[in-house]
Amino acid sequence: MDFQLHSVPLLSRIGADRADHLRTDVEAAASVWKQAALLRVDRRNQVLVAGRRVVLRPAHELGDKPPPDAVFLGRIEDGRHVWAVRGPLEAPEDADVHAQVADLRRAGELFDDISAQLVSSAIALLNWHDQARFSAVDGSPTRPARAGWARVNPLTGHEEFPRIDPAVICLVHDGADRAVLARQTVWPKRLFSLLAGFVEAGESFETCVAREVREEIGLTVRDVRYLGSQPWPFPRSLMVGFHALADPDQEFSFNDGEIAEAAWFTRDEVREALAAGDWGSNSESRLLLPGSVSIARVIIESWAAAG
Repeated sequence: MDFQLHSVPLLSRIGADRADHLRTDVEAAASVWKQAALLRVDRRNQVLVAGRRVVLRPAHELGDKPPPDAVFLGRIEDGRHVWAVRGPLEAPEDADVHAQVADLRRAGELFDDISAQLVSSAIALLNWHDQARFSAVDGSPTRPARAGWARVNPLTGHEEFPRIDPAVICLVHDGADRAVLARQTVWPKRLFSLLAGFVEAGESFETCVAREVREEIGLTVRDVRYLGSQPWPFPRSLMVGFHALADPDQEFSFNDGEIAEAAWFTRDEVREALAAGDWGSNSESRLLLPGSVSIARVIIESWAAAG
């Protein structure tokens, strides 16, 4: 059985204009700083949200020009440039606007498409800057460049660009009415999701799927097929989604210590769990599934609807 994603994952939707040409034209980007907007991200990667839109402050409150640690995110629909900085959250300018602290990972459904893109890009970039302050070549201190999209070694001129860690995530099924869901050892009971893992050096996505499934639950898969992808800035990953076939007569074996249990679930059982909500619900269902911000949820929903 083949199927496709029934919708675009939340963090993969097209939002703001990334305006990448302005990253190398610092003067053009800085020339409209006084009219630009500022996204604040705190140390816990939280932001303020009002309605479904992330709260943006006036950029000029930081001074007459972008500070060295600000990162340029692009332009929104009203033409304003948007920058992001790491720092304490500040309430909206309009005192009548009610804002709440939100975590993209746990409350992704709160964000509209533009906000989801701005926040996911900001978190990924700021996390990278936090961990890339010294050159990977010679250990020299580096400084931000290209409006936050690179770091430069001032001694050698060597540029380093944001690191992305690719990972695969796969729904294993029998080609008919059953799929495998698994629970990691650190998760509470009843919380299940898809199998996932980071891509190793010299490895294709498809090979990684086969290796991770074999390592984590002992099954051999075939007919690995691509579904879609999603940025996952926790801290800076890219999740690449697949589905693959496996023989349900194979026995599970948990070889790497990451998986506590796995089981084959019928499509009806999965549909019932989807209807009950997600990990954050108070459902008494024996199966709880990922929230809407994750590509895992979209893959599971798409498989459940395809039968």
